[in-house]
Amino acid sequence: MSNGVKEITPEELQAKLEAGEKLQVIDVREVEEWNAGHIKQAKLIPLGFLPTRVDELDKDVPIVMVCRSGARSHMATEYLSAQGYDVANMVGGMLAWPGDTER
Repeated sequence: MSNGVKEITPEELQAKLEAGEKLQVIDVREVEEWNAGHIKQAKLIPLGFLPTRVDELDKDVPIVMVCRSGARSHMATEYLSAQGYDVANMVGGMLAWPGDTER
């Protein structure tokens, strides 16, 4: 854990998704980055919009935050954690994602 933020590896997330675990994968990159390739099960909420779109998240379902390298998603994880969400940051971001991506 980094600064009290829960973390998950890309491989752990991939295994959870493949096992059909109920998760919310939130990608906080910008639209252009999303369009270049994203995790199939992810939902795009660019970091700047997160405070105004937080009501789209289900507090009862664990959340995994994703970005390009892990820095923006780390900030988003800190923010949501302070709001009482069960949230983890995917370390390494999409640069470390071993699975398939969609465009």
